[in-house]
Amino acid sequence: MARMNIVFIASEAAPLAKTGGLADVAGALPMALSRLGHKVSVILPYYRKQVGASGVRVHPLDESVTIWVDGVNRIAPLHIVSLDGVDFILVEQDDMFDRDGIYGPAGGAWEDNFPRFLFFSRAALEASCLLDKPVDIIHCHDWQTGFIPLLLKTQYQHQPRIASAKTVFTIHNLAYQGCFPSYWLHRLGLPADYYHTGCYEFYSQINCMKAGIVEADHITTVSKTYAEEILTPEYGCNLQGILGEHAGKLSGIVNGLDIENWDPATDSAIAANFTAGKMQGKAACRASLQEAAGLATGTDAPLLTMISRLAEQKGVDLLLDCIPQWLQDGYQLAILGSGDPAWEAMLHRLAAERPEQMYFFSGFDETLARKIYAGGDIFLMPSRFEPCGLGQLMAMRYGNIPVVRATGGLKDTVTDYAQDKPNATGFAFEEANPAAFRAAVSAAVEVWRKPASWKRIVSNAVRRDSSWDASASTYLELYTSLKD
Repeated sequence: MARMNIVFIASEAAPLAKTGGLADVAGALPMALSRLGHKVSVILPYYRKQVGASGVRVHPLDESVTIWVDGVNRIAPLHIVSLDGVDFILVEQDDMFDRDGIYGPAGGAWEDNFPRFLFFSRAALEASCLLDKPVDIIHCHDWQTGFIPLLLKTQYQHQPRIASAKTVFTIHNLAYQGCFPSYWLHRLGLPADYYHTGCYEFYSQINCMKAGIVEADHITTVSKTYAEEILTPEYGCNLQGILGEHAGKLSGIVNGLDIENWDPATDSAIAANFTAGKMQGKAACRASLQEAAGLATGTDAPLLTMISRLAEQKGVDLLLDCIPQWLQDGYQLAILGSGDPAWEAMLHRLAAERPEQMYFFSGFDETLARKIYAGGDIFLMPSRFEPCGLGQLMAMRYGNIPVVRATGGLKDTVTDYAQDKPNATGFAFEEANPAAFRAAVSAAVEVWRKPASWKRIVSNAVRRDSSWDASASTYLELYTSLKD
């Protein structure tokens, strides 16, 4: 296979700036592609606060791009970070990107998000033109980069470095589409001929996600099942019709995990290291989590864990319905997350009533998260929908057996005990209701009380290959097919 020049354009990328799974993909997949022998660059905004907090050193480039946006010509200096063979190119524009939140203040969104990310999209295309060799693939991610395929076709075809590039658009979460008032159409210089129902017009608004779906050469989602689900009214978020029209260029490729970063054999944040063949350290991690969370030790009770945004998508209402019964049954719980203030308050109240059984930490703390992954027995993910999910991959890597709803990437990555006992890595349930969730957890606890059976599930989970290698090879096959 000839060496390809691949450009990722994303609104966030680990380890420089992260709010969720998109950053993990935009950071780890390029490195996997680079290891396979290809030239990969990642272009993202220069968020000074977030990049500074990452501790990664940034170097200025002797290059800048000039972008017209909303009546103003803006000069954007470029910066670079090279990590594991991948060049991360950062677009500077401090009044747009040097803010406390990437997308908005806590619980909100910046009012100028559309001009911010359209400016970034144009700047990323201009930066791509400065690369040493012509670009083969431009891989865009979510609504923030949804206009790039259309801009490439209509306003950047005169640029020889990118004119022949094929575009891939990955939908990480269809629920967030980037819909904005139509008055931005002329203020931002969008291709007006494409403002119709067959392209980016959506109920008299501009829809950035829809633009990417229609104009990209190929669309991917982050799991095979999610690619099928979004063609239905239940999961299509009112875009199932346009997705159906473009289903011939839609596929699902499951996300991987940075297995070097998430490795119980070397993780310095956990009480004891362990591997699939030597699991003795798992017990020490469990005791350490109980101690850190103030939970009773030495009890014959399963330790249920959860790390999640507290949002309806994540099935938190199902969790809250089940917790009183689990506490009555003597189970322990350690939960880490933030989101809906009412749900946070309920979790705090439940934890305060039985502090030796339940612990809730509001917010996010990566060291604590690692302790929870390593110390828990059962990991809860009752999501109503989950495009891919990384929590279940991390949990399995640390021998924390997931109980998941059979949707999206959860269905694709967790082998259900009821369906395949010899190869099981977790437990799944179908209906998004408390009774089904409670039954699945009860089934898991029943097996947990049988050490030999549980040991086999834990071994399967820890040994599961969650690396990016297989997914990266699949992406390369896709890229090659687009260029042939």
